[in-house]
Parts: sequence; structure tokens; C-alpha cells
Amino acid sequence: MPTISATWVVAVLRLIAGVEEAAMVVPENAILIAEELTPSDTASMDRTKVLGFCTTGGGATSHVAILARSLNIPAICGIDEDVLELANGTPVILDGTRGTLRKNPSEAEVAAIRDKQAAQATKRAAELAAAFEPAVTKDGTHVEVVANIGGLDDAVDGVKLGSEGVGLLRSEFLYLERTDAPTEEEQSQIYIDIAKALGNDKTFVVRTLDVGGDKPLAYLPMPVEENPFLGIRGVRLCLAEPEILHTQVRAVLRAAPYSKLAIMFPMITSLEEVREVKRVVAEEKAALGITQDVQVGIMVEVPATAVMAEQFAREVDFFSIGTNDLTQYTLAMDRGHPKLAKQADVMHPGVLNLINMTVQGAHKHGKWVGVCGGIASDPMAIPLLLGIGVDELSASVPTIPAIKALVRTLDKAECQKLAAEILQLGTAAEVRARLSQLVD
Repeated sequence: MPTISATWVVAVLRLIAGVEEAAMVVPENAILIAEELTPSDTASMDRTKVLGFCTTGGGATSHVAILARSLNIPAICGIDEDVLELANGTPVILDGTRGTLRKNPSEAEVAAIRDKQAAQATKRAAELAAAFEPAVTKDGTHVEVVANIGGLDDAVDGVKLGSEGVGLLRSEFLYLERTDAPTEEEQSQIYIDIAKALGNDKTFVVRTLDVGGDKPLAYLPMPVEENPFLGIRGVRLCLAEPEILHTQVRAVLRAAPYSKLAIMFPMITSLEEVREVKRVVAEEKAALGITQDVQVGIMVEVPATAVMAEQFAREVDFFSIGTNDLTQYTLAMDRGHPKLAKQADVMHPGVLNLINMTVQGAHKHGKWVGVCGGIASDPMAIPLLLGIGVDELSASVPTIPAIKALVRTLDKAECQKLAAEILQLGTAAEVRARLSQLVD
């Protein structure tokens, strides 16, 4: 049974504080408890010993929570602070799906969990066996299930798990944690390598550089901003630094001969921004002599963009809804805030109605809509998203077989009835209660 290791907790907290620490000794079958973890802490966990973790900071849409999903690590972010008082060696059961941590479970509870784990393993094996079957609902609607990736390895893993392409390449992985900007050649090589790994028949959506806010570039000094999440980030930074934008667009376009390429711009809030980035793409495409079709789309992360979806749909080829940022901007709650993050719930009816507005506006002009935020990897949310009319689900790589299998069990018409009902509800708790009725 998973247990808590006080030694491991202390070591992680000291590393966060910048204190030198000897090599950490991690016991077998450990559940890690900490106030906060950095993405590098999470990525470097010894998965042979650490079975899961809980943090009192952050929430379901924090960067650490997203990374945990991509690594298939059970986790709860934003759990009550009293868990920090649990003694080393306390037996616990961590349920990452429901966000619960039970201490000192009875033998009967442990046996029930073991049975559930065995059943899940059987189900997972069946999902893997059918991973390359298309995600088509029982009444014949195909939903494209693609991968959120951070590099070539993720792309390769996604293909192995039945991904129909890439719905989000976080291209900032090429820029962060280095002292100088990546060259055009460096960039184009990785884009081409990913495109070749996918093949000409698969979608490849590259999000242009999305930094600023909580992701600064060491080699691009910027003035301190009082509200960095409301400042120079995403496309705003790229338009302010046109050399960065032009270089990246040229590098991305060189991958066009090798896949169904699409370029996606983050943090779009105005038609002027759309028209400028489209001009840059057209200019560089002509300069390179690229003849392949390259779609140009935008992220929907700001309420204004969702409200104006119909106007934007006249100008772009597709939308991808970044529900993590859309939630924090709609609710005015920082998704990493130690006190508020757990309230920044994507199931808030205000957020869901903005998703619906986006889909309705796009479909009026025949444009497709994907969702690349954390909600696309949440089985509870899939019937709702299908009912709203989302065309593409861009999920964390490990979840792809399960998401495709779930889609094949659903009826689109029934999902539409469900969505119509849920969009009338008044609280996130009511939405979750209704959706939980559909989940084991």
C-alpha cells in the first residue's frame, strides 16, 4: 500500500528553497506530500518508488498538475494543508481521479482498491489493443483524438498509442532554459523530425512561442510587470519582437512537406493581431516557395475571443480552446494561486458557456474547434465536450487510448441532450455532480 515518506517531503521542500541537499532516499511505494513541486521535481521523480503525490499549492490546471497527467502520475494539487501533518509511514489511498486521499484505510477498503486496480489494468489492456481504431461515436460521428506534446519523444509515444496527430506542440520547449535564442536551423530540424515521425496523413499543430507571464526568457530581458499574466505574453511578445516571430514561422513552414501542418497563435484578443500574424505567415510562405496548404488558427484563452468567435471564424482556419488559461481569465483567478487555484474550476458554467459560444461561432463559418486544455484529458468531461460540438480532443499522451475508447461508447445525440442540460446549471459543483452520474 502507498505510504508517505517524511524524508522525501523534507528533501523536496529544501530543494525548492534553494538549500543544497544530499541524494534523496525514497522508500518503496511512496506517496509524496509537499507544499509545492516544480515541474523539474515532478519530471525527475523515481517512478519505481513514487506512486503519486499531493501538493497543497496549485490546482487541477497548474503546470505541475498538467505535467503529472502527461507522465501518467496520480496526483492531487490543491489538497487541504492538514495533510502536511500526516506522520511518516501513515497508510493512505490516493485517488487521483476523484481527488481524494484516505488515511488509515481498512483492510476491506484496501482489498476493494486492489480489485479496482486490477479491473483498471484489464480495461487499460483492452484500450491499448484498440488504440488504432478511430474514435467514432455509436451514431457515426468521428472525433479526432490527438496529442499535446513537448517534443519529439512525446510525438513518437503518441503515435504508438494511436494518436491521430498533434493538436498542440508547445514550441517554447525550444526556447526555455537556455541562454540564447534557438537558431532557425535548430528549430526547423526539430519541427521536421516531429513531422516525419507523424507522417503526411496526420495533423501537426504547432503553437508559436508562448512565453511571458510565468515563463520568462532568460536571454530576452523584459521590464518587471505588476500583472505579468495580463502583460506581454504569447502573441503580444512575438509581435513586439518581430525577428523572433519571423524566424519561428519560417522554421515551422519548412515542415510543411512532411505533414498536415497548422500554425496556431496563442493569447489572441483582437482581429488586428490575427491579420498581422496571417500577413507574416503569407509573406514567409511566399518567400520560401511553400506550396502545401498550411492552416492558420488561434488559441481561445481569453473571454473576449470566445465572445467574438464568429468574427474570428471569418479570418482563421480553426480554433483550439486552451481551457486552463480560459478558466483563469474568465474567473479572474490565478491557476497557481495557493488559495484560489482549487476554485479555478473549468466546470464553472461561465467557462462552459464560453466554450459553447466558441463552437457555435466557428461552426457558423465551417471552421473546426479543438480543445487542448486539461479538460480534453478528463473522461468525465468528454460527453459534455462532444455534446457541445467540439471536433478535436488534444489530450495528454498517456490518456489517448482511453479517450478514444470512451468516445466509441458514446452517442452524439445523447451527448447533445446532456450538454443542453448542463449549460443551464448554475455552479461547478452542480455540473460535476451531474457528470459524475455518468462515471463509474
